[in-house]
Amino acid sequence: MSTEERTRTKRALALGAAVAALALLIAAGLLLREYAPGHMGVGFLQGSAVGLVGVAIMVWRVSRRPTSATTLERAWTQTGDERDDAVLTRALAVLGLLAFPLTGAAAIAIGLGALPEMVLTLLLLAEVAVGAVAFAVVDRRS
Repeated sequence: MSTEERTRTKRALALGAAVAALALLIAAGLLLREYAPGHMGVGFLQGSAVGLVGVAIMVWRVSRRPTSATTLERAWTQTGDERDDAVLTRALAVLGLLAFPLTGAAAIAIGLGALPEMVLTLLLLAEVAVGAVAFAVVDRRS
């Protein structure tokens, strides 16, 4: 891979950023749990925990076995080469282009009387699906 290895300073900054992000997620989750309606705080904390476990697995795989890590893992952890970065950039560009019409469709559905919770859940799932499909297609074609 053509990118250079991480230095001690970069590792310390990454660890500091991870601790700050964890503290921010916990604080936001606890505030949502206290002041938000329903079980919003619990869902936020559970979703954050799942996301953090996924990131930890990606970082572990890239640091222990970089040759067996996938393009997505190398791109998200910024340890990949130029091709990995290009694939991620192109996939995120596709997602960005389709996010606007998807959000517009969700706004129209809410305006027509659909339940906002259901529409926003479907919007999030649609955006995740678009991102995954875009990444897979761009990765396969390049």
